[in-house]
Amino acid sequence: MTPQDLKNVMSSGLLSFPITDFDASGNFDSKGYAERLEWLAPFGASALFAAGGTGEFFSLTASEYPGIIQTAVNTCRGKVPIIAGAGGPTRFAIECAQTAEKAGAHGILLMPHYMTEASQEGLAAHVEAVCRSVDFGVVIYNRGVSRERNHNLVGFKDGVGDIEGMAAMFLTMGERLAYLGGLPTAEVYAAAYKALGTPVYSSAVFNFIPKTAIRFYEAVRNDDQATQHRLLKDFFMPYLKIRNRSAGYAVSIIKAGAKIVGHPAGPVRAPLADLKADEVEMLAELIRKVEQA
Repeated sequence: MTPQDLKNVMSSGLLSFPITDFDASGNFDSKGYAERLEWLAPFGASALFAAGGTGEFFSLTASEYPGIIQTAVNTCRGKVPIIAGAGGPTRFAIECAQTAEKAGAHGILLMPHYMTEASQEGLAAHVEAVCRSVDFGVVIYNRGVSRERNHNLVGFKDGVGDIEGMAAMFLTMGERLAYLGGLPTAEVYAAAYKALGTPVYSSAVFNFIPKTAIRFYEAVRNDDQATQHRLLKDFFMPYLKIRNRSAGYAVSIIKAGAKIVGHPAGPVRAPLADLKADEVEMLAELIRKVEQA
């Protein structure tokens, strides 16, 4: 897949970030992960992001990463494109990008570096170094990097909810990039982003209620406000109240949801913590209601 092909894929449809399966000891469960991807692939996502933020990229070791990406590519070959997460220090991000390209992934999502501040010049150098290390497409979180310097820089993901910043990026770069709304519960922002001209977003809840996630996406695409408002009121807003009870629950609640619907992925890894029993029950009740609607 060329960088332009990846841009085209990301320019329409619903995207999602599958959780990563761990066993009871917290080790990568390749069989469970493959079964998860086989379950999710037919629901119609335009692409799946392996080892992304919801996939706990921040907790993966260098030795685990290749197996996770290879499992995703092998499982989804011919079904749905795989975009691999990459990030951290520049040299490690390059290793991830090259590993993903060798495994047959269709591109990478270059996630933020950690633990240090950086100037725009430094960020530009970071992105440019990763882009130059591979031939396939690169999608970034960061702003202020010129696409002209990196032919394979084809997408921008907003994980902050900064509508003003997204508008500035879109009006500056226009059709040269594909744009992705990527907040932990992107559905809440989807209509606003669509009005801006950037209708594509990634759905975390696709991990456990894929039919509802697709139904909401179609409502946004068709300007069906009645369906949007009903799902926001009956599911997404109460869901946010659970998610916001503790830092890190943006990932934990997705793993809890997957377990509730019969597709457990094991515990989250430290420093995250799993939902408490009463919170799991609250989530289960929300799922029962929305799936019965």
